[in-house]
Amino acid sequence: MLWFEKRLLSVGLASTLVRRECKFMVDSFLLLCAAFAAGILNTIAGGGTFLTFPALVFTGVPPVIANATSAVAVFPGYLGGAAGFRGELAKIGVGRLLRLVSVTLAGGLAGSLLLMVSSNEAFSFIIPFLLLGATLTFLFGESIRSWAMTRSRTVRSDGAMLLFLVSAYGGYFNGGLGIVLLALFALWGMTDIHQMNGLKNGLSLAISVMSVTAFSLAGLVEWPQAALMMVGSTFGGYVGAPIARAMPRLVVRGIVVAVGVSMSAIFFFRLMS
Repeated sequence: MLWFEKRLLSVGLASTLVRRECKFMVDSFLLLCAAFAAGILNTIAGGGTFLTFPALVFTGVPPVIANATSAVAVFPGYLGGAAGFRGELAKIGVGRLLRLVSVTLAGGLAGSLLLMVSSNEAFSFIIPFLLLGATLTFLFGESIRSWAMTRSRTVRSDGAMLLFLVSAYGGYFNGGLGIVLLALFALWGMTDIHQMNGLKNGLSLAISVMSVTAFSLAGLVEWPQAALMMVGSTFGGYVGAPIARAMPRLVVRGIVVAVGVSMSAIFFFRLMS
């Protein structure tokens, strides 16, 4: 009888190990695919957060840690984007750029600290609204930028307060951050889209550096998942370049909006259930 009980126990342990191994493989594949697709989306039009954050939550990572890990996962894309626009950034001027980066770093730190003191319950409540807001911002991004251009004379150029608030949002949850930054630059009176994109990538990199540093020091990053997703997003960003040239802009926007609406709906359903 004792032998039989030991045999059942060993079979049960083996079955548990097999299930855990299968779950690990499935989760890893899901995270890798999500990061790869996010890298493509970020290269083409943005919106990669709509994939990386939900994928981490669905694999069992708590929301706050998932958001922090997602920030690390998409970091290489910001680095590459800033390097690609280094010529446009140089035209802005060192003094002005340093001033803008200093405000951005302060805002990014404030947003990161806010996330660090947020409970998973509080963040789970607000995340559907953030996802939906980011989706709508992306959908109406052109209209927002056009409106901002008409209001440029009423807003002080390089205003620190608005930049600080936008950067704080980016440090807390960076979905749709690029669109918001471009709208802010339009409010400042900037008209050169290439220079605006260069500054957007540069400031996004500054926010990302601050967020990644703060989250890492606070122990909020799941590094195995983050490392895997960094590889996926890097390759996705590389593959995304030729896709961006070949795919119609309207189709790309439709894909991003569809993903954003779907993820928002799923998280609203999770919130209500």
